[in-house]
Amino acid sequence: MKPTKKKEIMKFFQKLSMVFICMITLAACTPTSTIVEPTVPPLPTVPLPATPIVATQLGAVQGVVADNVAAFKGIPFAQPPVGDLRWRAPQPATPWQGTRMAEEYGRACMQPTTIQIDDAGELGPVSEDCLYLNVWTPNLDAAAKLPVMVWIHGGAFTIGSGGVVGYDGTPQAGRGAVVVNINYRLGQLGFFAHPALAAEAPDGPANFGLLDQIAALTWVQQNIAQFGGDPGNITIFGQSAGGKSVLALFASPLARGLFHKGIAQSSYVLPDATLTKALELGVGVADAVNLNGAAATTAELRAVPAEAFAALPLKMTTSPVSISGDSVMPQSIEATFRAGEEARLPLIVGNASDEASIATAFGVDPVDLLKRLGGAGIFVKALYPGVTDERQLALQATRDVLFTMPVRWIADRHARFAPTWRYYFDYTAVNDRPNFPNGVPHGNDVAYFMNTGDLYPSLKDIFTDEDRAFAQQASEYWFEFARTGEPSATSGPEWLSGSVSRDKTMYFGETTALRTDFMRARLNVLINVVKIIDAIAVRK
Repeated sequence: MKPTKKKEIMKFFQKLSMVFICMITLAACTPTSTIVEPTVPPLPTVPLPATPIVATQLGAVQGVVADNVAAFKGIPFAQPPVGDLRWRAPQPATPWQGTRMAEEYGRACMQPTTIQIDDAGELGPVSEDCLYLNVWTPNLDAAAKLPVMVWIHGGAFTIGSGGVVGYDGTPQAGRGAVVVNINYRLGQLGFFAHPALAAEAPDGPANFGLLDQIAALTWVQQNIAQFGGDPGNITIFGQSAGGKSVLALFASPLARGLFHKGIAQSSYVLPDATLTKALELGVGVADAVNLNGAAATTAELRAVPAEAFAALPLKMTTSPVSISGDSVMPQSIEATFRAGEEARLPLIVGNASDEASIATAFGVDPVDLLKRLGGAGIFVKALYPGVTDERQLALQATRDVLFTMPVRWIADRHARFAPTWRYYFDYTAVNDRPNFPNGVPHGNDVAYFMNTGDLYPSLKDIFTDEDRAFAQQASEYWFEFARTGEPSATSGPEWLSGSVSRDKTMYFGETTALRTDFMRARLNVLINVVKIIDAIAVRK
């Protein structure tokens, strides 16, 4: 990926240098673990018709059956957001007559096809007409009331699709869940502000992609019972920008009542773009597509071919964050959680052991970031006793500042109001371990929590029985959380929820164990650093 967000990350580390000089040397904490074997009742198998047809509120859809799971792909949940509907809230899809074939994924949302962060699979065709979702279910009885798991893909709010093979819902559906994967608008077509749009809809939205997610959840509420799902038991989960989306939906007043639990995998600390910043970017985008900047009209903006936006540099989007200050996100995610105003629902948050890999993907060298701290780097070293290699120190510091620390920060605050669980993911496929000596790269946990290792392009040819057993265990925690509200696995340790006074972290690794006070001293320092930075920013 081209280096587009260096300045934002570098500025964050430069601010850290102001306060690292205040740090004191801290001793490393010693984690402990608790192992318990919960029992889970067997899940019944339900025969499915050879040709599954479901009557939704908009019309009938016909799917396909494989591995005792019915899959319905490419179901429209909103009208195509094209023409006059570009940069408007998604409108309900138009009903259809007869039975709509739902055997193939819908088109991915418009995006630069030359950029790829992970390897979940091929995108397929892209289009501005992209608001489709996919459903996998083991039971078409409306009385089944199975737990519903809605996956929100990542990709820096710029790339990705719910309809790639690595996000297939068959494995979790085989356990007894109804799995839904969704698309949402990306880049400038999904997260965009401009003076002309602000004049057209004062106090209107800028997070059109988040509105798409909300529209998809509304569709789920209205239709999922016909697929055997329980509209009163919906879990949203996602990774990277998908994890950031989960937290955004917890924060958004427009999403209240549409879901009941959440899992945010590898969300990050980068703050939401302000509406003012988004407006500045929008004026620049208008110039870049040969319009008259701030004077461009809504008609002119909506007449620009969608491909022209996808061809613009990534720096002309708000990527990798959404926008705060509109009707969808009146205030930032951070401000909402700080004030305790988020949805008070059960939440799992966590990250992987080599999240710094994403900084490299954005063209930022963690070693260079560490060098920019100058003398403050001595105090960074004090947080990582025993780490003498400069690159390892930089990678771990980047991981913890951008991912591990904000995960703890969110978990501590949310635990005041609702059950909250924290995890740290450190398992790499047996045959891949020589290729990843620094730990698990950003996004490489998805195949395990979704149990799609035998489908993932980078894993399917090297997956071992040991990997499959681990994926079965990891994905069972997610399924049981969706089913019961408590993450558990028959072959894994009991996972206690945490709080400020009870610091518990599930360590997913070659040996999975519940750890107490995991990285606690180090993360306490980093959290206090952020508090000081916030205070400095407020005074300025």
